[in-house]
Amino acid sequence: MLDDLKLIHERDPEDALGVVEKQWQQLGHEFGVDASKFSGIDNVVLAGMGGSAWPAVYLNTWAQPSVPFEIVRDYTLPAYVGKNTLFISSSYSGNTEETLSALTEAENRGAQVAVIAAGGKLEEVAKAKQHVLYTIPGGIQPRMSSFFFLVAMAELLEPLGLIPKGKLAELRSVGGWLKEQITSWGPTTPTDKNAAKQLALELIGKSVVVYSGPKIFPAANKFKICLNENAKNVAWVNQYPEFNHNEFIGWSSHPTEKPYAVVEIRSNLEHERVQKRFTVSEKLLSGKRPAPLIIEPQGETHLQQLLWTSNFCDFVSVYVALLNGIDPTPVGLVEKLKVELDK
Repeated sequence: MLDDLKLIHERDPEDALGVVEKQWQQLGHEFGVDASKFSGIDNVVLAGMGGSAWPAVYLNTWAQPSVPFEIVRDYTLPAYVGKNTLFISSSYSGNTEETLSALTEAENRGAQVAVIAAGGKLEEVAKAKQHVLYTIPGGIQPRMSSFFFLVAMAELLEPLGLIPKGKLAELRSVGGWLKEQITSWGPTTPTDKNAAKQLALELIGKSVVVYSGPKIFPAANKFKICLNENAKNVAWVNQYPEFNHNEFIGWSSHPTEKPYAVVEIRSNLEHERVQKRFTVSEKLLSGKRPAPLIIEPQGETHLQQLLWTSNFCDFVSVYVALLNGIDPTPVGLVEKLKVELDK
């Protein structure tokens, strides 16, 4: 089925696969925003939900900011937010109610504000109040515009000295490399030569549980998100070594037959003890859980492995959607939820 281009086109009318194939281009985008007015920053707080928040997890893990960097997925802010806080309000739609609420609170506390959005109320507020604004190109789903957000965050933070110098250049340089890596995952590459299609076929009809170590966890979490939103498939995510302190035991008992697929993303960049935990846990859980389907991230650097894994798993999630007979692009239930909440 995944080699039937006509059927793929019918089930993917908004060309989610095409968007996934072109994500590498986002890494070359230049916003050209002047954020030099910010000063005296002691901490950074980013408020966002879903696909507008998780790029900050990438940045926090990979770029390692020089000041505390907290991600808030809520209506309210930590008590410490004040005039020495750089507050980033991040929402693709610009209408995310939690993010707008947090922005109002940040303004009331005198925080220094930057906005990342593709439109909506958030963009209107930013323009009216002259907040520093990074405008994300529109027309695609938030979860597929994440590299835009990552670039915007790096463009904002590096000139302020809040992430190490050279991180933005590194981010841009990965684009060409990533383009070469994804050539065998597209719809025209047959299943017997396409690792993304092969993994999707292993996941169909199952609830997916994704595990990784801390270094690759942002990409593991993104995989979970895209299985939820693209494939409309239930999925969960966790990371080692935390897994061994609780969830590990949960696999040891009933039921014997578990309707799950276990995916483990095993990076050679993880701490050596984390790498050993993968193999020892697999041995001890043999026969108690499904044998893990293993993804080995490619690339020599942390950033390469993060973005490689993210892009590969995006392809997988779209292929699972097509196997489910689902259009991967719309998230109609989310829109219905918003309507109900406004009643």
